[in-house]
Amino acid sequence: MLTPLTVAVAVAALSLAAWCGLAAFRNQPTKDWHFAGMGVVTLLSVVQLAVAVVLLARGERPAGDSTAVFVSYLVSVPACVPLVALVSLGERTRWGSATVAAGAFVAAVLQLRLHDVWGGGVG
Repeated sequence: MLTPLTVAVAVAALSLAAWCGLAAFRNQPTKDWHFAGMGVVTLLSVVQLAVAVVLLARGERPAGDSTAVFVSYLVSVPACVPLVALVSLGERTRWGSATVAAGAFVAAVLQLRLHDVWGGGVG
């Protein structure tokens, strides 16, 4: 995995979590600009998915026999933020913002697991 891309996804996800957490604290639902932030995190995670697929196709593998675990985390990350975005559309209260904050935090934690499972990264 490319460490700078992993860090970029994690930082973007943590920023989104803090931003939506602040909105929840202020008793505000998710707004259009929150959805733009969700789009950025999702786009970065899809780019990471594409890079990982290319690396796996070239024959590179995660450390140990953890390819199945790696792929499961890899598929979960791009799905995490869009799923909570749908929930926040249905829940137009502060709890929609809180749900996005929690989902973005989970996406950042999954980035750490991806990095660990891969073996610390190559770039």
